[in-house]
Amino acid sequence: MASEADRSQDEVAELVGKLVTPEETDGAERRRLLGRLSRVLVDSAKKAKVAGPERGRWLADVFMNIAPRLPIRDAATLQRHHYGLTGEQLADDLVRTAAKGTMAVGAVGGALAAAQFAAPPLLLSAPAQLVAETLVVAAIEVKLLAELHEVYGVQVPGNGTQRATAFAVAWARQRGVNPLAPGSATLAIGAAAKTALRNRLMRTLGRHFTTLGPFFTGAVAGGTFNRVATRKLAQAVRADLRTRALPPA
Repeated sequence: MASEADRSQDEVAELVGKLVTPEETDGAERRRLLGRLSRVLVDSAKKAKVAGPERGRWLADVFMNIAPRLPIRDAATLQRHHYGLTGEQLADDLVRTAAKGTMAVGAVGGALAAAQFAAPPLLLSAPAQLVAETLVVAAIEVKLLAELHEVYGVQVPGNGTQRATAFAVAWARQRGVNPLAPGSATLAIGAAAKTALRNRLMRTLGRHFTTLGPFFTGAVAGGTFNRVATRKLAQAVRADLRTRALPPA
């Protein structure tokens, strides 16, 4: 029988899974899902008695529970979902979609946090919205990174959890996975890899704190910052993957 902690982790993963495909949700549904996610995260953090430096470790642990459950599509599915596009055109389309996704989540998250910031009794709950936004943005970007590997034919070895870990750590380091590097699919055991992931998540969270302001500026800032960061990540990863891409068949 699943424990309460397991059910909470499952719900977080399910909510994030719905939010990483923003084209399937409208603004109202996105707000509802982000609101629900923030409440579940607050409950989870309270039960885990998270405080101080432990927050970064807790955030990384939550994300690593999400990563293996992200809906990563293979090359054939990507082509089917993107009107038969291949190669650089397919990669361009994936980046556009992901940037729109993180922009949409950032706009909603920034607006929610800014609205709470404007209401003093609710100020303490604002960071929960930003933690939820951080996890969703990270998930969208890791999904993008993993699918770009499919587009460029760079196969990452290992089982689902190992590959998810490799993609998450690559996201933290803002580059592609080198499948020929020793231990590329077992990075979960490395202290340096865990630290890189924790630091990247905390930097992303810190960026989202800049959206705490008047409602409109919070929404605009949240969306813009996320879109720029997603495009910057994609540019770095694609440059990396082009050096490892398989030649055309």
